[in-house]
Amino acid sequence: MKYSIIFLAITALYMAGCSHAEHTKEEESEFVVSSPIRVDTSINKEYVCQIRASNHIELRSLERGYLQKIFVDEGQHVRQGQPMFQIMPLIYEAEMEKSKADVEYAEIEYQNTKILADKNVVSPQELALAKAKLDREKADLKLSSTHLGLTTVNAPFSGIMDRFHIRLGSLVDEGELLTTLSDNSKLWVYFNVPEAEYLDYATRIKKEGPQKVKLLMANNEVFNHDGLFETVEADFNNETGNIAFRATFPNPEGILRHGETGTILLPSYLKNVLLIPQEATFDILDKKFVFVVDEKGTVQTRQITTGIEMPHIYTVTSGLSPNDKIIVEGLRKVKNGDHIKTKFKPYRAVVEDLKNLHAE
Repeated sequence: MKYSIIFLAITALYMAGCSHAEHTKEEESEFVVSSPIRVDTSINKEYVCQIRASNHIELRSLERGYLQKIFVDEGQHVRQGQPMFQIMPLIYEAEMEKSKADVEYAEIEYQNTKILADKNVVSPQELALAKAKLDREKADLKLSSTHLGLTTVNAPFSGIMDRFHIRLGSLVDEGELLTTLSDNSKLWVYFNVPEAEYLDYATRIKKEGPQKVKLLMANNEVFNHDGLFETVEADFNNETGNIAFRATFPNPEGILRHGETGTILLPSYLKNVLLIPQEATFDILDKKFVFVVDEKGTVQTRQITTGIEMPHIYTVTSGLSPNDKIIVEGLRKVKNGDHIKTKFKPYRAVVEDLKNLHAE
């Protein structure tokens, strides 16, 4: 009796183990499958770009002299009309005072000549000469005043200062570079587009109008304002076969600066394309394959041709149809000709799971 109980216990444990093993094997042999989906979608084509301020100029001295004052600092935001540099004005002040005196003298001379001309003591020609002399001295005074005004360099528009190219006390020549000034409130972003893509965009712009674009900054974050693709340069570059596009971006927070680089994300619309998850494919040499499962659960290896690559997704140009079922998980556990159990998961759920997995 004792041995019978032991035998029954061992038999029960063995049967339980076999049942667990079969259950585990059954769970392992259940593979997730999905079907390709045919939809209209869009992708972002990427183009390396150069970021330029819409208004970026060099500030140069218009007069010669010693740099007497600097009213601003490098990197400072200045307002339109704000004084920035002062060239020593003493010589120009003296010239203006002399011109004022010359005007006063010519004015007196003209008035005296006019009195005499009214009494027919002098000829009208002498009065005209006195008037011409007065006008000439007034012009010289205006010129002296202009020269004096040019000794102060004011900001022609509001913007951000660059570094100084001169220092206080330096002897500055006429036309010498002082600094640069950038108005970064609006940015022009330039990028090169191949000829074939240019033709596509040119056709679309005529039909749909200006197109919005996004900017991927150097830190791999998307700039928080959309840009507007506005214009194209006149000529193609014969060496590269590209043509330059320009997009305009607002920059109210002043995050971007003149001279930065980035990547333009230009949307391209795809109609009626077949999509599959990248995880469902595997490579043999330079060809791509998937595992297709038929109605009987038989695995078949099938070669496919992919087109455009997107995050977690391929477009398929040949080899599959929306009615096919392909394995999306456990590709390394099966081979051609295997019979498996499947669990269907919709395409969008598969892609969403992949996005969440890679986000982690």
